[in-house]
Amino acid sequence: MKLRERLLGLPRQYKRLLQVTADAVLVWLALWLAFFVRLGSVDSVQPFQGHAWLFAIAPVIAIPLFIRFGLYRAVMRYVGNDALVTIAKAISVSALLLGLVVYWYRDAPALIPRSLVLNYWWLSLMLIGGLRLLMRHYFWGDWYGLGLSASPDRRDEHLTKVAIYGAGVAGNQLVAALRVGRAMSPVAFIDDDEGIVNRMIAGLKVYKPSQVLDLIAETGAQEILLAMPSVSRARRREILECLEPFPLHVRSVPGFMDLASGRVKVEDIQEVDIADLLGRDSVPPQQTLFERCIRGEVVMVTGAGGSIGAELCRQIVAVSPGALILFEHSEFNLYSIHHELQARVERESLPVQLIPILGSIRNPARLLEVMRGWQVKTVYHAAAYKHVPMVEQNIAEGVLNNVFGTLNTAQAALRSGVENFVLVSTDKAVRPANVMGSTKRLAEMVLQALSREPAPMLFGESDGVHQVNKTRFTMVRFGNVLGSSGSVIPLFRKQIKRGGPVTVTHPSITRYFMTIPEAAQLVIQAGSMGQGGDVFVLDMGQPVKIAELAEKMINLSGLTVRSESNPLGDILIEFTGLRHGEKLYEELLIGDNVVGTEHRMIMRADEEYLPWERMRVVLALLNQAIRGNDYPKVRELMQEAVSGYAPSGEIVDWLHLQRGSKFKDAEL
Repeated sequence: MKLRERLLGLPRQYKRLLQVTADAVLVWLALWLAFFVRLGSVDSVQPFQGHAWLFAIAPVIAIPLFIRFGLYRAVMRYVGNDALVTIAKAISVSALLLGLVVYWYRDAPALIPRSLVLNYWWLSLMLIGGLRLLMRHYFWGDWYGLGLSASPDRRDEHLTKVAIYGAGVAGNQLVAALRVGRAMSPVAFIDDDEGIVNRMIAGLKVYKPSQVLDLIAETGAQEILLAMPSVSRARRREILECLEPFPLHVRSVPGFMDLASGRVKVEDIQEVDIADLLGRDSVPPQQTLFERCIRGEVVMVTGAGGSIGAELCRQIVAVSPGALILFEHSEFNLYSIHHELQARVERESLPVQLIPILGSIRNPARLLEVMRGWQVKTVYHAAAYKHVPMVEQNIAEGVLNNVFGTLNTAQAALRSGVENFVLVSTDKAVRPANVMGSTKRLAEMVLQALSREPAPMLFGESDGVHQVNKTRFTMVRFGNVLGSSGSVIPLFRKQIKRGGPVTVTHPSITRYFMTIPEAAQLVIQAGSMGQGGDVFVLDMGQPVKIAELAEKMINLSGLTVRSESNPLGDILIEFTGLRHGEKLYEELLIGDNVVGTEHRMIMRADEEYLPWERMRVVLALLNQAIRGNDYPKVRELMQEAVSGYAPSGEIVDWLHLQRGSKFKDAEL
C-alpha cells in the first residue's frame, strides 16, 4: 500500500521517466524473446555482439513513436480499451519500421530470422500492454475485475455528447457504463485536480473548470454529468453556479456505485419525466378526427411559436396539410419553430409548404390579408397572453390582445370564408379571479355570440352591412400543460438545480396538468367535432397538489425535502402566499351541463353566452374604457359580462398605479 501511494504521489515528470525506462527495458526484452522463440537457444542471441546494433536501434525507433502516439499522457490507473488500441497502433508502427531496418541492413554481422519482426510485434503487445493493465489493476487495488470500457466508435456520433465533472473512480465507472450502454457519448472530463488537468483518462482529456468554453469548442459537449457522489451539498452548489453561465445542460447523476455494479441501468440517468407523476397514460388520437380539418388543407396557427402553438404545428405537419401558416409576432419564436419544422419536412420528405409570417393579432388588416391570400380553411388560435400576474399588472394589453385580438382573428376568418376556427382556451376562464381568466372567457363569449349569427354585422362597422357566416367556431378549454411558458415545472427544476428553496404559493393549491403533446392532439380532435359555438372541455384527470408535485420532483432528483421532521434534508419548500388574482382551485366548467362526445377524453359543455348585438355593445364600452385608461370601468364591465368574475383586491396595473401616485402628488 505504501509503495502504491508513493508511486501515485510522484511528480509527473518522474512518472513519465519511469514509464519510458520501463518501456525501453520491455522493448529489449521483447526483442530478446523474439530471437529466443525463433532460434530456441540462448547462445544464439547476441545482444552485446552480433545483434547489438538491433538492440540499440529498437528503443530508438519505439520510444519516440510511443511519445508521438500519447502513451505517456495517459494516466496509468485509468487505462482502458481505447488506450490499448493506441498502444497496439504505436507498437505496430514501430515493428514495421524495425522490419524495414532489418531488411534494409543486409550486411548484419549475425543471423536475423525473417519471422523475428512478427515475434517482436506480438511479444511487445503482450509486455507493454500487459504491464499497463497490471499497473491499472494494481493502482485500483482490483486484481480480479477485467471489465474495461468499450472504445467509442462512429456509432456514437448520434448520441448526446456529455462531459463528466469528476475524473475519479465514480467518473470512470460512469464513463465505462455509458460506453457499454451507448445511451450517451462521454467526450471529456472536468476536474479541479491540477495534477491531472490536460492529461488523458480513459481516452478522454481532462479540463479545468475555467476551460469549459474550450471544452465546448473542442468536443461539442452538450451536457455535463456531475460524478461526485461524496462531495457536500455546498460544494455541489458552488459547481452548479460555476457552470451556470455556459450553454450546457447540467445534471447530477446519483448512485454511481449502483450503476457500476449493474443495479442501475444507464438509461436511468435522465431527467425525471414529470408526466409520470400524473399517473395516467395519454390516449392515442383517433385518426379520422385528427385528420378531418387538416389533411390537404391550408391551416393557420396563431401564436405558432408559443408552447401550445408550436406543438400544434408539430402535430399538424405530421398529418400532411397542403400548407401550414405560422403566424407569430415574435421574430425569434417564429424563426425557431420554422427552422425546426423545415428540418423535419426535409428529413422526412413531407409534402408540406411552410409559410412563416410575422404579424400581430392586434392588426386586423394583416390577418385578413393572410387568410384571404392563402385561402385558409382551418385556424387554430393559440396566440394569447396567459401569465396570470403579468396580465394582472398590464390590464390594457391583456384585454387588447386576448379579447380584441381574438375578435380580430375571428372577424378576419368570417370575412375570408374560413371553415373551422378553434380557440385554445383555459380552465382559468371559469369563474375567473384574475384579468387573464376573464379575458379568455370574454374571448370564448365573442366566438359563442358570432357562431349563433348567420349574418352578423361585424364589430367596428357602422354601414349596416352584414357578413355571411360560414365559419364553425369551437373553443377548447383545458388546464395547465407541463413545460409551457409560465408553468411551475421549469421554475421548480431551476430552483432544485440551484439548491432551493422551491417556492409554492400555498400548501393547498391544486392544478390540473396535461402534457403539451396530449393537449395539442386533443385540441385538434375537439376542433374536428365542433358544430358551431361548442365549448369543449378536456379530461384533465385528477387535480394535483402543487406542494406534493414539488416534493416528488425533489425526491426523484435524488434529494430530500428539508422540513421540521427532516431538518437535514437538501431542499426547502417555501410557501410565499397566493399571488394577486390566483385561485386555490381551478375549474373546467361554469355550469353542470356537460355531455360526452365520440372521444372519451373530450366533453361538450353547454355554457351561457351573450347575443352578438349585446356583445358588440360590451366590446365598444370596453374598448372606450381601455383607450381612456379607465381601469375601474374595465373591471366593472368585465364583472358585468363574465359570470363569476370575482377580482381580489385593488387594481394592480402598473400604469394605473403610476397615474394614481402622480395624482396624489399633485393633490399634496
